[in-house]
Amino acid sequence: MAEQNNNQQDVNQLLKVRYDKLHELQENGRDPFVITKYDVTNHSTDIKEHFEEMEGKEVSVAGRMMFKRVMGKASFCNIQDLKGRIQIYVARDDIGEESYKDFKKYDVGDILGVKGIVFKTKTGEISVHASEVTLLSKSLQILPEKFHGLTDTDTRYRQRYVDLIMNEDVKDTFVKRSKVISTIRRYLDGQGFMEVETPMLVSNAGGASARPFETHFNALDEDLKLRISLELYLKRLIVGGMERVYEIGRVFRNEGLDTRHNPEFTLMELYQAYTDYHGMMDLTENLYRYVAKEVTGSEILTYGEHTMDLSKPFERITMVDAVKKYANVDFNEVKDTAEAKKLADEHHIEYEERHKKGDILNLFFEEYVEEHLIQPTFVMDHPIEISPLTKKKPENPDYVERFEFFMNGWEMANAYSELNDPEDQRRRFEAQEALLAAGDDEANHTDEDFLNALSIGMPPTGGIGFGIDRMVMMMTDSPAIRDVLLFPTMKSLEK
Repeated sequence: MAEQNNNQQDVNQLLKVRYDKLHELQENGRDPFVITKYDVTNHSTDIKEHFEEMEGKEVSVAGRMMFKRVMGKASFCNIQDLKGRIQIYVARDDIGEESYKDFKKYDVGDILGVKGIVFKTKTGEISVHASEVTLLSKSLQILPEKFHGLTDTDTRYRQRYVDLIMNEDVKDTFVKRSKVISTIRRYLDGQGFMEVETPMLVSNAGGASARPFETHFNALDEDLKLRISLELYLKRLIVGGMERVYEIGRVFRNEGLDTRHNPEFTLMELYQAYTDYHGMMDLTENLYRYVAKEVTGSEILTYGEHTMDLSKPFERITMVDAVKKYANVDFNEVKDTAEAKKLADEHHIEYEERHKKGDILNLFFEEYVEEHLIQPTFVMDHPIEISPLTKKKPENPDYVERFEFFMNGWEMANAYSELNDPEDQRRRFEAQEALLAAGDDEANHTDEDFLNALSIGMPPTGGIGFGIDRMVMMMTDSPAIRDVLLFPTMKSLEK
């Protein structure tokens, strides 16, 4: 305890020194916080990559000082900007005695602007020979010790700004995340899709099986919910004649936290008129290949111990055949719900009283199949009981034209041939209402306005939803969803 108190006293003293330095600057009329702009001509990595044409030229760089070594009349420091780090050579005779005196007082963490000439040191390091150094912002906190960095995961997530400073691979992950999203947009725009925005605050949160967050809108004295899906509004646009639409946006589900779930996450949904779930499979396959190649430079992805090959045609298998393959149970031979539950008992699979044959099939799939789906795989033709918004298979109405896309044993996307029969949709909503009444708080409410839209007429349509966060995890080999969310949901420290 005494050692801990001494360490805290040392930190407090170091912080006091930094504040004293700032106050001295302010008293002398050199407050860095009054500076409003600095003209940056180049970034660190650009200078290094184009050294042959940059050598001898004057540049202006700016960034956070991450290292400083003072050696009498000349010093070295490293500046970290958006793209990386570059060494700065600072000599008293070049920047002036007063400026050099100030520079020696600057702290690691301070933000500097540097003007100078690009050159290469005797040891071969590309650097900037400073002619002018400007303090742009004073850091009043102490960065983590450079050799150990910031490794505590809780602190990393809570103080992402420090994480981005100290861990270069973290910044690279979020640069790639941005590239994933921009690449998706570029691909879909090239396919004739139009990006749209739909409401986040809704009176009826439908389109998925999840518990919504609820709030109250004072102006109208009405209870509203945060959306759990993008589906029902996008389908309204298909009814309105917008034949290819997509949205990338936040959705909110009042559920637990784990390595693949956060209560708010980014979803991409698209809907295309005059196609079906086979068309959605083709689009998914092409899109994933395109994004992987653009973001990682390869159609081969490595995640943990698994390597996934996106260059080959993705496997397509029905849910019934997948369960038959991995659990050795053929649901084509299962007559009814009673027989399905008997099978579940024999295989020690827990189920609820309300569950029907199709629900039991899905439980078998989750128990026996998912972990084996490492390579890109489309699992098709789900039971109708778990697919309230999907078109039935004409030749087998117990099943629907739906697929889930799996990689690394994870569900990566969910797609349908969309249900466009308003009478059938009403019956499905009624079944969902019965589930709500029986205690299933993730079931859908009837959406009368959506039913009205369907009654006006929706063309045959294919639709799909992608979890963007899981896609980024896969593209960056990130072990947890929190590693690809800049500011993940965290429990308050005040509790």
